[in-house]
Amino acid sequence: MFTGLVEEIGVLEAITGNEQDSRLVIRAERVLKGVQIGDSIAVNGICLTVTSHTSRHFSVDVMPETMNRTSLRLARPGQRVNLERAMRLGDRFGGHIVSGHIDGTGTILAREPHANAVLFRIGATSDLLKYIIGQGSICIDGISLTVVAVDESSFSVSIIPHTLAETSLQDRRIGDRVNLEADVIGKYVERLLGYQRSPAPDQRDKTPRLSLAFLQENGFV
Repeated sequence: MFTGLVEEIGVLEAITGNEQDSRLVIRAERVLKGVQIGDSIAVNGICLTVTSHTSRHFSVDVMPETMNRTSLRLARPGQRVNLERAMRLGDRFGGHIVSGHIDGTGTILAREPHANAVLFRIGATSDLLKYIIGQGSICIDGISLTVVAVDESSFSVSIIPHTLAETSLQDRRIGDRVNLEADVIGKYVERLLGYQRSPAPDQRDKTPRLSLAFLQENGFV
């Protein structure tokens, strides 16, 4: 599990293989302290497993599903990437619950100054937007952010100077693709509301139906 608080910006130094069998080599410093083979590191929000490392680099293997679902299929050597080590028990929880499992990608539609911040508007598909709410949490390229506004085809986030300076968002321009992970709570609620039990025939009338009203009455929402 991750928190969406980026620890450092690394550099993607090499990509070998193809979309079916890929390996990335990433230059880093901070996230390599105490690293071991098998550790999880989020790379632009994608949970990847360290397969080898030196004092300045680490390597990860990427399966086809990850390449197809994320912006890694567009990545090029020299690109800067956000890095975060998996959260340890007892660490401060400053962001929100981030699994490192990308739901899909979005496209930067606008980047505009907004007082001391920068407002990014990001286009996304309806299957992602249904999980995004105003003032809710969203993870963009591994960064925990708060949604400012959302409409039928896009949502906006406001980036403070510190976040812009400490993440790869400073490199992002209109038309770029970014990785998106929606808040896991919304996905669990959707699953619970859509779940249908199939009781034995003699129990059908006795089994409570799962509904929004039921969840509210029992303190789940």
